[in-house]
Amino acid sequence: MICLLSFARLGAPAFPRATANGKRAVGFACLGGLLLGLVPAPALAFDFQDVAQRARQLANDAYKKPDVDLPPELRNLNYESYHRIGNKPERMLWRSAKLPFEVDFFPPGWHFDQPVKINEITARGVRPIRFDQNAFDFGAIKVDPAKLRGLDFAGFRVRYPLNSPKHKDEVLTFLGASYFRALGKGQRYGLSARGLAIDTAMATGEEFPRFVEFWISRPRPSDKQLVIYALLDSPRATGAYRFVLTPGVDTVMDVTARLFLRNGVGKLGLAPLTSMFFFGRGQQATGDDFRPAVHDSDGLSIHLGNDEWLWRPLSDPKRLLVTSFSTTNPIGFGLMQRRRKFSDYEDPVLRYELRPSAWVEPKAQWGPGRVELVQIPSPDETNDNIVAYWVPNRVPPPKTAYDFAYRVWWQKDRETVPPGLYVAQTLYGRGYTHEPDASVSLAVDFEGPPELEAPELKPEAQISLDANGKLLEQRLIHNDATGGWRLSLRLQRVEVSKPVEIRAALRSGTKGISETWSYILPPE
Repeated sequence: MICLLSFARLGAPAFPRATANGKRAVGFACLGGLLLGLVPAPALAFDFQDVAQRARQLANDAYKKPDVDLPPELRNLNYESYHRIGNKPERMLWRSAKLPFEVDFFPPGWHFDQPVKINEITARGVRPIRFDQNAFDFGAIKVDPAKLRGLDFAGFRVRYPLNSPKHKDEVLTFLGASYFRALGKGQRYGLSARGLAIDTAMATGEEFPRFVEFWISRPRPSDKQLVIYALLDSPRATGAYRFVLTPGVDTVMDVTARLFLRNGVGKLGLAPLTSMFFFGRGQQATGDDFRPAVHDSDGLSIHLGNDEWLWRPLSDPKRLLVTSFSTTNPIGFGLMQRRRKFSDYEDPVLRYELRPSAWVEPKAQWGPGRVELVQIPSPDETNDNIVAYWVPNRVPPPKTAYDFAYRVWWQKDRETVPPGLYVAQTLYGRGYTHEPDASVSLAVDFEGPPELEAPELKPEAQISLDANGKLLEQRLIHNDATGGWRLSLRLQRVEVSKPVEIRAALRSGTKGISETWSYILPPE
């Protein structure tokens, strides 16, 4: 299904975009040293059911907008001044106890003015972590300490010795609405995940639920996982979440959630992913940018319930573009970054080749629904303009528990690809003819297992276009430079003001040997 709408702002991204160090840096604040002398032990005082009960009670009450009363010294900060706020490393949570994980916290300020309560779960029970202005280095920012009393945090981040046993790296951040993002070994921050999306890309406007309170379980010295609980709230929904973080080459986040709707919603988006695409191989830069590509993700990959693999290249459209892919019990989907060479981006500062892919795997059958992809026009690379999520056909009635669970893989070196040939890149340009015409050329490179790249295989391409497309030429050749196969197409739009949907896959005899390339040629 294709939906082309006039562009309207859907809401600012929760994370600021990339900075000079290649990360969407978000404040360097921390707090710790609060629980010295506590004996690490399994925490039994608090679990998912406690959060679920709070979410249920919250759903029965009217929504209360949080009070925001920041001092002007924090409220009026800009991007640069907010990120100048430093932290004191010795105050990180669990630093003195020398546990495998450490936590530091973000101060409120700038766009992050919504209060977030944070607690620690220990063998002795649950203890709130209070905001302590002495844990921050405000530098040149003059703040009256008296105005900071009673504030809450904006979020937190988790550290773990991911790349070296001598240093604890950032592996997870929660900041803004229900946004979170994680890193695996050798990765840099790129796309984000969210707890929930409501009415994304609808004319009524999007609602952004918020994680309003967290409970972090104190780990034992031998733990390689960290358990975090969260309470979600918004005008029309509440929810309980349990996150289990497992850092590694592919950092994994296991998510268990229970939602309660206060009122009906137009669209419920589960396991949402948010990313950025400005330009790339299939869409050239409109300005004089020397870089070949600028994006955190270059395509949406879906493993459909019928075992078909599908690849949709991303774009920066001229108008809001919403597409969906119906299936029952999806096996997985993700926003992927398949181009992994420095030469693909030529940016030694932002290092887009190190940005992770995020792959979502449902832990149980999700039933019928659709994976929806939203692509928003963006004037530059500072906006997260790509959203993907699962929309169930059945929306729970208000006040009724709705359970779902999934796993998010943050990948770079061992990315999820289909077992057959996959789309390595999509190239776009004007068709070559002796006399200029309105044709368009597309080239799709398929790569994969060596046995499927063998020249003697001689596969065939199956191609389909909707009624607005006219295929003029097609050619499939072995690409000796890459070892894979290149499918070249030349086509025309019947009506230049309308898009064309194209699908292509490779077969050997009666057997499919590639994922399905699904492409939207936008209007002229």
